[in-house]
Formats: sequence, C-alpha cells, structure tokens
Amino acid sequence: MPTGAQIIAQALHDLGVQVIFGVPGLPVTDIGQQGLNLGIRFISFRNEQAAAYAATAYGYLTGKPGVCISVGGPGVFHVMAGIPHAAANSWPLLVLSGATETHNAGKDAFQDVDAISLLTPHAKLAVRPPSADMIPKFIKDAYRAAYFGRPGPAYVDLPANLILGSYDIGKPKLLRLTEAPISVPPERKLIDVANTIRLARSPLVVLGKGAAYARAEGPIRALIERTHIPFVPTPMGKGIVADSSPYNYSAARSTALKEADVVLVLGAKLNWILSFGLPPKWNAKAKIIQVDISAEELGKNGGDPTLSLLGDVGATVEQLLSHLGNWQWQGEKTQFLRNLQVAQSKNTQKAAKKAAVVKSPMMFEQAFDIIKKTLDGLSSPSDGDIVYVSEGANAMDISRSIFTMEHPRIRLDAGTYATMGVGLGYAVAAYAAYNFPQPEGSAGTHSKKKIVCIEGDSAFGFSGMEVETMARFNMDVLIFVMNNNGLYRGDTDSAETYRSRRENTIAGTTTTGNGLTAWSLGYQTNYHKIAEMAGGIGIEARTPEELKKATEAGFKARVPVVVNVIINSNSDLPMDFSWLDMIPPDQAKPKL
Repeated sequence: MPTGAQIIAQALHDLGVQVIFGVPGLPVTDIGQQGLNLGIRFISFRNEQAAAYAATAYGYLTGKPGVCISVGGPGVFHVMAGIPHAAANSWPLLVLSGATETHNAGKDAFQDVDAISLLTPHAKLAVRPPSADMIPKFIKDAYRAAYFGRPGPAYVDLPANLILGSYDIGKPKLLRLTEAPISVPPERKLIDVANTIRLARSPLVVLGKGAAYARAEGPIRALIERTHIPFVPTPMGKGIVADSSPYNYSAARSTALKEADVVLVLGAKLNWILSFGLPPKWNAKAKIIQVDISAEELGKNGGDPTLSLLGDVGATVEQLLSHLGNWQWQGEKTQFLRNLQVAQSKNTQKAAKKAAVVKSPMMFEQAFDIIKKTLDGLSSPSDGDIVYVSEGANAMDISRSIFTMEHPRIRLDAGTYATMGVGLGYAVAAYAAYNFPQPEGSAGTHSKKKIVCIEGDSAFGFSGMEVETMARFNMDVLIFVMNNNGLYRGDTDSAETYRSRRENTIAGTTTTGNGLTAWSLGYQTNYHKIAEMAGGIGIEARTPEELKKATEAGFKARVPVVVNVIINSNSDLPMDFSWLDMIPPDQAKPKL
C-alpha cells in the first residue's frame, strides 16, 4: 500500500513538477525522497526562507509553479516569508508543509499552528485535505490556483498522520496542466486604445516583469520596432526589449514619466516602483493604459479603467498591433523626444564619470564597471548566457543601471516586495531553471547559463550558508560580495579607527560619532572564506587588477566562487532611497 508521502510525490509528478525546494525534516522528509524515486529533483537548503525564495523565482523563470516543502510550526513561519513575496511579484508558488496529526490538532501538540488561518489572507488558496484519498485533488487545486489567472502563492497543509500512514487507495493519474488559459480584450476596446495611441504627442511604453513572465517579448519588440515609441523598463522588465534598442530611454526615466501624455503599461503594477502612476512623478494629464491579466489591477492608482485592457500581455499586444497597422510615431521633431535625449545623455555621462572615479578602496561604480566589462569580454551580452542576480541597497540600485540586459528573464532582484535575503536562493533557482535538463517543450528549456550574483555584504549575510547548497549540487555560481563594512554605508576605511569605535561600543562609552553606528558590519569581513569552507573557491579583490582576475577565474570555475570585493565604505553616502516617497504630493514644497 502506498504511503501518504508516495501519494503526494506522485501527485506532484503527475502535474509535471521537475524540482522541489525545501528543508527535509519530519514529517515531510519522505516526500522529498519519494520525489527523488520518481525522478523529481529535490534541492535541500540550509534555511526554509531561502528555499521558499528559490521556489518563487523558479516559478517566474519557468512559467510553472515552483514547489517548496517544509515542516510544520516554525517551518511554516520560515516559508511564510516567500508567500507575500510571491503574491506581491505575481509569481506562481506552491507550498506544502507538514502539520500536527489530525487527532492532536488544537491540543498544544508538537509544532502545532493553525496554518490555514495564518496563510489564507496571503495566499490565493490555503487548504488541508481531510483524508488521504483527497490529497491528489487538493494538491491539484492548489497548483491550479497558483498557476491560473494572476499567478501567486497557494498552500497545502499536510497532517503528519496523512503523510506517514499507508493507504489502500487507487492511483488516479492527475491531468497535467500544461498551460494557463489566456484571454484578449474585446475588439472595441482595442480600437479605442489604438486610436488613443495614434493621437498621442508624447507616447511612452512601460515594460514590467509581468510581460517577461508571459513571454511576450516577441509581440512587444515588434510593437516598439514598428511604432518607434520610446520605452522604459522596470528593473526586472529589462531585456524584454534589448537595452541596446535606440528606443530605450531608461536613463531618462524621470523625464519620460513626467512628460508622456499617453502611457501603455505592459505587465506592470502601478505601485511604488512606478510611483503609483500619479503626480508629481507622472504627468497629471497623462492617459495611462494598463494591460493586465487581473481586472482588479485596472484603474488602480493612476490607471484609467476606461482605456485599460484585460488580457494576456502577448496576445493583447499582437491584437493591438493589427489595429495600429503601419502607424509610426513621428517624434523626431517633438520637444518630448529632444528632452528625452538630453536627459539620457546627461545621466549617461554622469554614470560614466562615476565609473571612471579611481579610489582605493574602489567605489561601487568603478567595481561594477570592471565586472561588467570583464564579463562582457567572456560572454557577449547579445548571447544572453549570463543571469544576473542582485540584492542589497546600493549593490542592487547602482548595479541596475550598469549591467544592461539584451534578453528577458536574465535579471533577478529584490522585486516588488523589496525582499532582502533572496539572492542566493534565486541563484539556485536560476541554475535549476536554466541548467538542469527540462522536458521537451518546457518553458524553462534554455541553453546553459552562468549565474552571477551581485550581493551587498548585508544582503549576503541573510543566506550566505546557501553557498554550501550550491557546492553540494555542483552549481558553479559566481558571487560578488560588495564589502563596504555596513548597510548602505560603512563607518570607516581604517582598521584602527574601526577597532577604536568597536571598543567604545563594547565598553558602553560611546558618544555621537564615537562608536559603531546602527548600520555597521564587521570591518572587511572575510566573506570569501565561506566558499572555501564548502569546497568552492574564495577570492579577495582589493584592486581593479585583482577584481578583473577574480572575475575571469570565477567565470571559468566549475564550483561556487565567492569574490569578496573590498570597496569604499561610502561613509558620506546619504541614507536615503530614491523610491521612498514619504511626503504626500499635496504637502510637497515646490522646487525653486
């Protein structure tokens, strides 16, 4: 008779699950093992949070729900971090967690928690099968909920007695869900939008990661190339249309949003990343046309529900193209285009000037410039054979504009929920999505790619032990830890001064500016030693020459590599965040 674990694994196998992420522990340990017996890869992590983040990214990259398993109680709370993260990013995630035995629920049993009540507000579906024969149906329902409509998280609570028991039940094979249903808007709406675009004097297209998830790059590239409308991508929308496109004005983003009169938003929410589609960052008179698979998203914040289009991004853009015909924006003589070009040139020159600044230790911009140029020499950006993962405050924000993308789904960052600690889990997920063999016809089938992580030293600390996970599964991930001794900025570039400040803090004799700050981290910590501990390669890079050599060696290595990049502490860097808008528009003072 099959055990509950075998029934669960068989259900996942029937649905086409290729990889399970998680931390093994009773009572879910055997689910992973039974999955292995069926040919499903099980990647065991050092921390459930990292496993959950990996499963979210895997869902985004493959277009199918990523699966994560955990124990109950504390395990549920650990994987819970990935559930609102998946919801905010609209990524498909299926979480399976162990739970207290059915007959002991509510008795203060071992690791007892009412996970259904806890997770229902945050998941698309949270269910607990009442009996073993219902397990396949409940898993399929949750998988479908995560996958269909707007992707998101779903949860299945699995009591220990159902997992560990043996049952004399049949083995009905679940129907594999090979694709999610899609729709397109009605003809009249498409005609209205096409006419609105034709009448625009300052049109703009905004590209979000939802369009990348939908694999809509073909129609969107055709739209941009045919109409010549300027576009700006969100951070993870980069590469849907190549950054090298002449119509890319991401370096003039503020000007574009401020002056555009008609904006076509493709697969992006009008949230904080896009300043809500509202003044003062946006033109108050702009007509914002959203294309989204969720009706609830249309008209939100600055969107216009009367013009917006409900449907799959790729299919909708294809239909819109047919209504636009051969229309092309004649923008050569417009003030809008001139303003975009001036702003882009100014900001590009400013970035180049920062990258050219030579200091010791190196600045962020100089270090990123060296890494980018070295990697570009090893693998042409046009090939799209490098996946960039970035997290951390300045490490992510500054690198975003330096590392250009020519293809979609090769950039992963903290995302809509701005979650720190995702980086190494993302890297494992990217390796699995791009480098593990995939079934024929799978959306996740790609040529082998090198995974490169750009990590702030604080962000790396959230999940640094996952380097051992990479080593255990022979993943040749290249990790750069941008070590400036702190969050946002460090305290000093002097070891002697750091020791003095630390001693004052320990002794409790600190005064303002005399001890470690709240954002201090260890001075030039040897992060690269973690790779050596796990059987990988650790390299410290203090100079441009050392960083170039480390990048070359790390790219060619066949084991995980951690490059500890000692950079300037940036002690005078302002403690702010460009997207943090704390002052309501009606209270903001006009700039003089």
